[in-house]
Amino acid sequence: MDTRTALGCLAVFGSAFFFYLATVIIKWSSMAGFEIDSSLFTFARFSMGFVTVLLVMGIGRYKIKIVKKRLLIGRAIGNCMAVYCFFKGVELTSVSQANILNMTYPLFITLFSWIFFKGRQDPVAVFIVLIAFAGVWLILAPDKLSFDFNSLWGLASGISAAVAIMVLNLSRKVHDTHTTLFFMFGLGTLIVFFLFFDQMRLPSAGEFSYLFWCSAIAIAGQYLFTLGFKYVTAIEGGIISSTRILLAAMLGPFIAMDASLSLSGWTGAFLIFAANVYLTARKAKG
Repeated sequence: MDTRTALGCLAVFGSAFFFYLATVIIKWSSMAGFEIDSSLFTFARFSMGFVTVLLVMGIGRYKIKIVKKRLLIGRAIGNCMAVYCFFKGVELTSVSQANILNMTYPLFITLFSWIFFKGRQDPVAVFIVLIAFAGVWLILAPDKLSFDFNSLWGLASGISAAVAIMVLNLSRKVHDTHTTLFFMFGLGTLIVFFLFFDQMRLPSAGEFSYLFWCSAIAIAGQYLFTLGFKYVTAIEGGIISSTRILLAAMLGPFIAMDASLSLSGWTGAFLIFAANVYLTARKAKG
């Protein structure tokens, strides 16, 4: 592994922890008695991100360099959907479950590559993906053969994140970090504002504190994530990010006050993580 690839891996790993911590802050706001809708957290994340990008570009005198606009727009829309569904999952379920389900996106990247790009597949790989989806079911319904429909928000975030990351991987081949983030945060801000206009309001001082720190930590994670994906592939980045599964499972009861995962929940988390590891190793060999 060369130096750039190693730095890319480190950046993606750092983003995994930051993304997890941002969702913990959402839970802390609820525990403190604040009722902040997910759309407001999403709007704060994108609007603060856009201001940050503008400041960084102004100080560094970076310029927007558009090569393929459709990739920039596709990345922005996909990421916007993924973030909102993710935050909604945290709001309605738990930090651990939402993070684990969000991390199903490497599986969907593999599945979509088979369907849309005729990616290489074999019976073992298909079996592994099926096992992984059995793990998804164990997360959705850990103790009984039914599930809370609110859990589908987390799964929806994984699906939309898969699309966003596949587009990001294509976009990073022709666009620099600042151009990518400028479109992602700028267009994302507009989308959230107009879709959830009725939820937009000025927060109180206490609410602003949670909105600020959730956004600031997530923005730092986004910079690391986008930077890292310049040097790793979509699936390689996906497996490194999958360490968030373990972070969520282990840290949830301690810092997010989540209920500890049951045996079936841990089994589901392990199956998803193990499948990501296999698929990444398979990709490297191919």
